Amino acid sequence: MRSTPPLHLPRNASAARGFSLIELMISLAIGLVIAIAAMSAYMGASSASKMTDAQSRMNEDAQAALSILAQQVRMAGTNPAQPNRDPAFARNPVYTPYPLNASSASYTTTGTLSAFALRGCDGTFGNITSAANLDALTCTGASTQPDSIAVSYEADRYNTVPSGTSAGDCLGYAAPTLSATFSQGTSNSATFWVVDNRFYIRNSSAGVPNLYCKGNNSGASAQPLVENIEDLQLTYGTMSASATSASAPVAGYLSATEVVTETSLAALANDAARWAKVLTVRICVVARSESPILDGGASGAYYQCDGTLDSSKTDRRLRHAYATTVVLRNRRN
Repeated sequence: MRSTPPLHLPRNASAARGFSLIELMISLAIGLVIAIAAMSAYMGASSASKMTDAQSRMNEDAQAALSILAQQVRMAGTNPAQPNRDPAFARNPVYTPYPLNASSASYTTTGTLSAFALRGCDGTFGNITSAANLDALTCTGASTQPDSIAVSYEADRYNTVPSGTSAGDCLGYAAPTLSATFSQGTSNSATFWVVDNRFYIRNSSAGVPNLYCKGNNSGASAQPLVENIEDLQLTYGTMSASATSASAPVAGYLSATEVVTETSLAALANDAARWAKVLTVRICVVARSESPILDGGASGAYYQCDGTLDSSKTDRRLRHAYATTVVLRNRRN
């Protein structure tokens, strides 16, 4: 019988073995550490991206709100001199008293004129959506609420967004027209538009705070303009009661209530005369992030419009106050 040849083992016996349990555990641990590091880096980058996106959106909302408010407040009292008019009738009768101190008998006017170009409230006007004009507004809101403001000006197709052939209010609806006739000059009649826009903060049906506007188109209701605007605070730079608007400096900044009650201003004939002393408006809005963005342990504290720190918010949203100051250029005419 032939003998069976001997079985030859590999020269390197260890090459034929698998990983030992210790080696496998070490490999798994190293892989887990790498996976955790990669996940942490991803989560950190994702969190930073969400924070950046939230801040960017919040900045855009705030700048949009400030831009709208500043543009509208800057227009308050617009009543330009018209071409081809006798000097005594250069301006349309937008406000009372009549322009250039012309007597009421000098004009025949259709439509209701207002004595106010601008009027504010510490809180929201109680009848902000129903008052016929700025004269009829009543400030009954609590001073702890966001402020509200109303402006009026002579409008045209260039200083508003036109609605068809008409000038538009803050919502793009056609502004009401007024007409006047007068006895002197090349042109003895005029038809013109007057805008009356009112701005305030209100929550939508979904609970989102918005900057709202109510224009003076009789068929249009108030509409939101910018979302996630949580607060609006206004202060008014006034000249002294005895000064003239042509050269007077701002004597100080007052709240809407103080414009009416400050001792020297309170001595004037009426609220319209008091508000006519306002030369500048400081506008501050507080914007919040669209959704909760902060970690559970992070502070949602922010500085309010008055400079005080608010640490009471627990909804994990970002908040920031944004401010600008507007000169009422039409007071300098």
